[in-house]
Amino acid sequence: MSLACLRMPRRAAYSSRVTRLWPEPVERVRTYLLRAGAEARVEELPLPTRTAAEAARAVGCDLDRIVKALVLECDGRPVVAMVPGDRRADPGKVARAAGVTKARVASPERVRAATGFEPGAVAPFPLPQVDRVLIDRSLLRHDWVWAGAGSSRHLVRLSPAELVRLSRAIVTDVAREE
Repeated sequence: MSLACLRMPRRAAYSSRVTRLWPEPVERVRTYLLRAGAEARVEELPLPTRTAAEAARAVGCDLDRIVKALVLECDGRPVVAMVPGDRRADPGKVARAAGVTKARVASPERVRAATGFEPGAVAPFPLPQVDRVLIDRSLLRHDWVWAGAGSSRHLVRLSPAELVRLSRAIVTDVAREE
């Protein structure tokens, strides 16, 4: 198992109990990565990032290397569509890829219920309540990308192939033509 730079919890000096360095959703992502033997690196950012552009600036990469994991409602089922940070998801393409007639962006409450993550901090894994995960094929051209890791201050760096494997994503075209 090869895992780069996933920080393990430190023991508090005043207690024999393990204290968390990261919020529970990030710990959930970290645990998933460890159990999957992932080639990935989770990073904590000094400040929250609210947009893909802020995330790209924070880690020093091009915007198209940031993965936006968007939750859409497809006939009452949550579907996650991953698109590059410089593009938008196309609901029509998502609907076709999901085999439904219409897709719409999920409400913040539905995002939380379906993923266990806050809107804007959705990690592409683990997603036990999500039936289908789609990834735009344009993300595969990179050697590595950055995806959400469960909070607005945490990102995971990994290869697109590893992202597909870990998220069990279907590679397709789901981004709008710009």
